[in-house]
Amino acid sequence: MSTAVVTGLGVLAPTGRTVADHWSSVLAGRSALAGITLFDASAFPTRVAGTVAGFAAHEHVPGRLVPQTDRWTHFGLAAAAQALDDAALDPAALPEYEMGVVTASSSGGTEFGQREIEALWRDGPGHVGAYQSIAWFYAATTGQISIRHGMRGPCGVLVTEQAGGLDAIGQARRLVRGGLRTVVTGGTDASLCPYGLVAQLSSRRLSPGTDPARAYVPFDADAAGHVPGEGGGMLIVEEAGAAAERGARRYGVVAGYAATFDPPPGSARPSALGRAITAALADAGLRPGRIGAVFADAAAVPELDRQEAAAIAGVFGPYGVPVTAPKTMTGRLYAGGAALDLVTALLALRDGVIPPTTGVRHPLDELRLDLVCDRPRQADLEHVLVLGRGIGGFNAAVVLSR
Repeated sequence: MSTAVVTGLGVLAPTGRTVADHWSSVLAGRSALAGITLFDASAFPTRVAGTVAGFAAHEHVPGRLVPQTDRWTHFGLAAAAQALDDAALDPAALPEYEMGVVTASSSGGTEFGQREIEALWRDGPGHVGAYQSIAWFYAATTGQISIRHGMRGPCGVLVTEQAGGLDAIGQARRLVRGGLRTVVTGGTDASLCPYGLVAQLSSRRLSPGTDPARAYVPFDADAAGHVPGEGGGMLIVEEAGAAAERGARRYGVVAGYAATFDPPPGSARPSALGRAITAALADAGLRPGRIGAVFADAAAVPELDRQEAAAIAGVFGPYGVPVTAPKTMTGRLYAGGAALDLVTALLALRDGVIPPTTGVRHPLDELRLDLVCDRPRQADLEHVLVLGRGIGGFNAAVVLSR
């Protein structure tokens, strides 16, 4: 069976607009959470977020595409180009049907959609642009990356909210095992506009905290929800033989993947996250003791934190594995969140260091987690586990190996 390896990384995140900048910020524990500045959020119950500062779409996206696409797609195009450059991969030199694109999406182009809805109600249907029909669409980023780089192999999009980045790389591995040479995968999101924030508030999981240092504190006695963010990550997944043939650098192997679905709210049945963890480990052929760190979903909703902690302790034992949630520095990026965690986890494998969880001052002993707080922890990492949970019951787990 073909092995899927990651050969390139791209990042556009609140913590940095390159992989190096993001990694530097994460290791330094520099949180990028701050008051929302993209619009006046003073009337909203959530006013803290992680924003990609200083991003200028025209510097990364062909000029004709900027007005035709949403900020979320701009991020995706820019991060994909970064990842291809990092992999030293020229798509024009490869057969077009041997390359594919699989991304994650949560709500599509909300900012673009809001502008067009405003024009509809203010000026009438004649003022709604033709690109509304495609720019909001959750598959727009996959399509634009495919078109821009001439990738005409299998393409798709996974819509499983925060779990989406893990589901996307799982699908990328499946395609590589099926004979595809290269897949661009990952996810981005950009829902920091009034319409986008209102949609997120409907989950009732957003934090009302106004102190950026304490607004998002998973596994903490004061956990009261998460803060939103924008951005994400893109990865190049290749068939190992093809990557070796061209002398590509390898960040790691996509060794295991599994997904499960939770029972409906109010059910007597438990969360299925633990089953996702054990299935991903089995898929990778690893015992729990081989995992050096877990990158947690970290919902910061007390009940969801308890579920995740119980699943981790149930597989690894109480305090049995270091757990981290560097997303406390960016906010939850939805479709981009797990993809960014995958990038961060691969860098952790490369450098032998577990990045910290920031802001947590009162970790709950009852959760029985070995939470890496405040500063990085050196570790000889061979395998790490990344977890993602999406609103609606989605669970996903990915094992990455050095």
